[in-house]
Amino acid sequence: MTTVTPWTQRLATGTEDIQAEVIDWYQRTPRGKAYVPTMIWGTLQTEAYATVILKHVVDFLDIRDDVPAGVAKRMERQKVLHDGEHHYDVILGEQALYTNVGGPKVMAEQMERLLRDMDLNSLTFGIIPTTAEITTVPVPAFNLHGAHNESAHVELVSSGLEVTDPAELALYEKAFTALQHAAVYDTAARDLVTKAHTFWTSR
Repeated sequence: MTTVTPWTQRLATGTEDIQAEVIDWYQRTPRGKAYVPTMIWGTLQTEAYATVILKHVVDFLDIRDDVPAGVAKRMERQKVLHDGEHHYDVILGEQALYTNVGGPKVMAEQMERLLRDMDLNSLTFGIIPTTAEITTVPVPAFNLHGAHNESAHVELVSSGLEVTDPAELALYEKAFTALQHAAVYDTAARDLVTKAHTFWTSR
């Protein structure tokens, strides 16, 4: 089953409520998976980066502006990285390191955050290099969550999708495995983030 909810409906009360919902997802997901091709995964965002992102959401969808409250909730959800009870396999596209969110200072600080946290025991952190061969169809950002990854959340321009059909979920698992094979980890991933940090600090 796939549930489609327009963002204008889901965010009708602003950004705080949905961030609280995401906190619940993560608390119920002892081992989750996330693929984000062009942005930084929300749970690794700095406060400045998250502020810019949520402001863009408010302006684009013309919803109630409660950005400070939404950002506070997004920062709160990062506690799962440090509680010793959760683990997340996260894959970013290399483009995520260069998509300009808030300008060079915000981006340099975001790269510093990645360099600081990418080796956390709660993370398996990979980056797909720009020139990597990927053996799957183009894939939008998605998260696998729930106690047993029984749901996939997919973010589209106008709507968020919740996928719970087992056959469909198997395809998301298959896609994530293909993305893992294309990604680099450990020193190679750190080198890509360091290169991006040098790029932004030189601007």
